[in-house]
Amino acid sequence: MSIKNIRLEVMQFLEKNVDSFVEQYLIPVEKIWQPSDFLPNSEGDNFFEEVRELREIAKELPYDFWVTLVGDTITEEALPTYESWLMDVEGINQIENGGNGWSKWIRQWTGEENRHGDLLNKYLYLSGRVNMREIEMTTQHLINDGFDIGTGSDPYKNFVYTSFQELATYVSHNRVAQMAKKFGDNKLSKMCKMIAGDEMRHHHAYSEFVTRIFAVDPSEMMLAFQYMMKQKIVMPAHFLRESGQKISSAFEQFSDSAQRIGVYTANDYVDIMQKLIDKWEIDKISNLTDEAEKARDYLMKLPARMARISERMVIPQESHIFKWVEPARL
Repeated sequence: MSIKNIRLEVMQFLEKNVDSFVEQYLIPVEKIWQPSDFLPNSEGDNFFEEVRELREIAKELPYDFWVTLVGDTITEEALPTYESWLMDVEGINQIENGGNGWSKWIRQWTGEENRHGDLLNKYLYLSGRVNMREIEMTTQHLINDGFDIGTGSDPYKNFVYTSFQELATYVSHNRVAQMAKKFGDNKLSKMCKMIAGDEMRHHHAYSEFVTRIFAVDPSEMMLAFQYMMKQKIVMPAHFLRESGQKISSAFEQFSDSAQRIGVYTANDYVDIMQKLIDKWEIDKISNLTDEAEKARDYLMKLPARMARISERMVIPQESHIFKWVEPARL
């Protein structure tokens, strides 16, 4: 049987548990928080006072903080790209018989994720501290440009990617929440904390999928994990650009801003890698082929190697001035 057919068989085997995955890792629509729970109430008599208070507190937040928050928001708003990509993964079928169990998971995961961009976009709009038109153009460019995360349609590689990426997004939103609180913006802190909580739940889900694949197809799962770590995890917004600029031209400067203020750093990348190695108990997996054993050896040594590389990284001290956030507004 070909590798592709085995993957399809494993996906069909796991699909029997999709309803329990939905029940365990996602929250029903009527019970989960919604963006309006954390924003000024536009139906209330105190709406304008609440907006004024939000704008006043927002004045205390520094430049790199705004750049990072905007970049995080744009990343969340490019959700259509992520959903369409995952719907093309082998074993996920959204057409025949109204779609299979995996397409149900993707749609409901997307429904939860969609609230994140909605909430942050409305906060940015009300804050008055950013150029919304520039942000909107960058978001449209990012959706237009799509992304290539190096997984192809392989479910094993895609689940490694989502396991890593959901945890990385948790780290980023959680750090922004901590910084917002430090600068006195408790409401923004609460928003980002709630988003971070969703991301952690989603991380637990995708990493559980990988755990279950390791149990039935350990060698191929090990090789997929090694492949993704060897080529490195690219961020969903790696094609980020400002209006009038070339594809991917803004990502490095955005990443520098996030590293400068400690929201997401090279050390975090290494830490997430180690967490996945520990979570999947890579050192204890048995019944591996010789090739998969070599892949395991590579993975076990990789965090230490990457840590040495990250120590040598130099981040520019000067902030790049983005069209999204004009210093004159701050």
